[in-house]
Amino acid sequence: MSWQTASVRELTREERLAIHKLVIKSCANYSRDYGCLPLECECYMLGKWWTGAYCRYFESSVLPLDPALEAALMGGGGDLRQCAACGEAFRANGNQRYCSALCAGISRRKQKREYIRKRRGRV
Repeated sequence: MSWQTASVRELTREERLAIHKLVIKSCANYSRDYGCLPLECECYMLGKWWTGAYCRYFESSVLPLDPALEAALMGGGGDLRQCAACGEAFRANGNQRYCSALCAGISRRKQKREYIRKRRGRV
């Protein structure tokens, strides 16, 4: 889909701040001294005010680190839920309740512990 056919809107202040934090913190192509290393110029994403065209590296590698921002910028593309164990936002596939296998294991152990305690109390 080209940027001309997509719904283009102005980014909110919170979205611009979230993009800025992601670029500074997580983008491997960004340097405080040089800007965007592959392009050898100022980082395109730091001056972004409108939705539409994004840096390809940012869109594929950095943006998925913040599922809520990704859903806001990319127009959904799935159900955004909160993990039942840790509370993090994640993109759910089907009836998925946990963001990772680690969270599912932690929750399973907790449920098993409660079940055993309740069962011991009956005897």
